Amino acid sequence: MIDQPTVDRIIAAADIVEVIQEFVTLRKRGVNFLGLCPFHNEKTPSFTVSPSKGIFKCFGCGEAGNVVNFIMKHEHLTYVEALKFLAKKYNIEVVEKEVTPEELAQRNERESLMVVNAFAQKYFSDILHKHSDGRHVGMSYFRERGFQDHIIEKFQLGYCLDQRDAFTKTAVHEGYKLDYLVKTGLSIQRENGTTFDRFAGRVMFPIHSLSGRVIGFGGRTLTTDKKTAKYLNSPESDVYHKSEILYGIYFAKKTITQENKCFLVEGYTDVISMHQAGVENVVASSGTSLTQDQIKLIKRFTPNVTILYDGDAAGIKASLRGIDMVLEEGLNVKIVLLPDGEDPDSYAKSHTSAEVLQYIDEAETDFIRFKTTLLINEAQNDPIKKATLISDIVRTIAVIPNAVARSIYIKECSTLMEMDEKLLYSEVSKQRRNRFEQLVKQDSFQRKEHETPKLPAYISGISCEEQEKELVYFLLNYGNKELFHHEDDDDDDEIVIHVGQYIIDEVLNDELEFQNLSYKKVFDEYAKILPENDEIDNRHFINHPDPDISQIAVDLLTNRHTLSKIWAKHKAGLAQEPHFLENAVTKAIMVYKSKVLKVAIKNHTDNLSKIDSKDIEQVDEILNKLKYLNELLNKMSKDLDRVIL
Repeated sequence: MIDQPTVDRIIAAADIVEVIQEFVTLRKRGVNFLGLCPFHNEKTPSFTVSPSKGIFKCFGCGEAGNVVNFIMKHEHLTYVEALKFLAKKYNIEVVEKEVTPEELAQRNERESLMVVNAFAQKYFSDILHKHSDGRHVGMSYFRERGFQDHIIEKFQLGYCLDQRDAFTKTAVHEGYKLDYLVKTGLSIQRENGTTFDRFAGRVMFPIHSLSGRVIGFGGRTLTTDKKTAKYLNSPESDVYHKSEILYGIYFAKKTITQENKCFLVEGYTDVISMHQAGVENVVASSGTSLTQDQIKLIKRFTPNVTILYDGDAAGIKASLRGIDMVLEEGLNVKIVLLPDGEDPDSYAKSHTSAEVLQYIDEAETDFIRFKTTLLINEAQNDPIKKATLISDIVRTIAVIPNAVARSIYIKECSTLMEMDEKLLYSEVSKQRRNRFEQLVKQDSFQRKEHETPKLPAYISGISCEEQEKELVYFLLNYGNKELFHHEDDDDDDEIVIHVGQYIIDEVLNDELEFQNLSYKKVFDEYAKILPENDEIDNRHFINHPDPDISQIAVDLLTNRHTLSKIWAKHKAGLAQEPHFLENAVTKAIMVYKSKVLKVAIKNHTDNLSKIDSKDIEQVDEILNKLKYLNELLNKMSKDLDRVIL
């Protein structure tokens, strides 16, 4: 039990922005901070932190609370454990009585596994430094690898005695339950009841969570027996999921945020040697293929990833397949090939920090160019191989969410592969259509709270002048007004999403573009200045040097604008403005997107009538598009409380 004065000191000392920034990359927007929510998958930031109020709120999944609530949710801790976490961070003493074996048994299983892992880490480190076998075998290995004392201590490296069950016996003797030792994977129990140490005779690399707690281990054998696995990891458990963690992320996260870049390497020693060389924004996938969870973990701290490879061509090709997932998450991927015979571990040992960074800066190239160059050498003059290569590159480009980035890569690949740029555009569009149709078919895409269904990438160039005018009207007249908000226990505590932010995000997230040139100019100008302004002064538009923008602003900020049927339908007046805006602005976005869908459906229907019925492939393609567009329109119409006959 922690006394109330201590609780008050902890909460008073904990800066919510400082704490959350250790787990989420935040950027300032007005008086608040915005980032990608760590509690659900999203591509458009909706996670807002209010430093003045001391609260956070995700407008996508609804998670909200104060700094203690955040730590509880993110690290799966109890209230008391979260307080202790913050107390440790801010050097506030919390007096605790020693945990007895009985009390240890009463703790929940997950915390018990954490406690067992913490004990194991200390045990292995003590063996490394204090036991004769640890010093002569384990420490000798680390010395041969060139690891210095401070780096060994920083990463809490250790050694497990090459004895059958030395660790297991010690842990049980200290009061730790054999059941928890087995569940963490530290001990293995045979069917006959006998036990032995999983990591016997191995040097130990503790694996840390984002908060710095030990959740698992990697052990390297020192034997030359080819039948023995070189590296052995902890098995999956309630606290360790290898697909969700990156080795070194706890030690790297601060520098990753500061440098706005993450270096990705393969193994434990690569990370450690890079740190020792002074390059700390580096993590490892620990020999496993990259997973979506690992990519999302990087994305929380930076959108920029540079992958360091040695010269093993086979290994590089095997890893290329997983990197498409990185691009799909919207990250910027660069590749660095190290000199022949070098890997990140060896290169970092033989070069200074400045030399390592200089080489990376000079050698890194974007992933698409690297992949194209690597594979095109194999294709040479073989048309079949070249066609396969083109399909491979097109699939990679198609997963990139940003339209501008896709266009740049298409142009670059057109030059490298001596292909018609229009043909590449067509193939990329086809891939994106197929991907979208799969999403609709499986109904696997997730919508944020208040977010309308996402439109397919192949819808573009559709004019909806009346709806564009309506949205610009809302931007200019109500852009600074509150649209959605969360109130804490204190009515004065709230986090706000404004009308302007909502409209801009909704339109850009679907990669839609206004077709009326004047309305497009106003929209683009608003989107450009929004990130840097807490409130946008309409005089910026009224006095704008572009006469089109100025004229539209004057027209829509005066009484000459007639409200559309959306407003009349809700019978809303200015006196009801807060409730009115929440309904009308959301409906305005849906009406705009519905109109886009209707026009797209009409265009495809018209195209269908012009196609020779014998061209079955093209007819089927348009029919499939029409089917999915109509499904989307029906979804949208349900939200609009309409019925399509």
